[in-house]
Amino acid sequence: MRRFLNGVLALLREIGDQNAYSRHLSAHGLTHSGAEWRRFSDARFRDKYARAKCC
Repeated sequence: MRRFLNGVLALLREIGDQNAYSRHLSAHGLTHSGAEWRRFSDARFRDKYARAKCC
């Protein structure tokens, strides 16, 4: 049961961009802050919505 719950938590962290944010911090040598989370989120959304999907 514990392994199942750990798997669910890992999935939720991936869906909620927490894992990507952790990788971003590690890659750029930054520490967590509200301002950095905002910059990360804004960049992710800007990149996501800049690529328009066709039909």
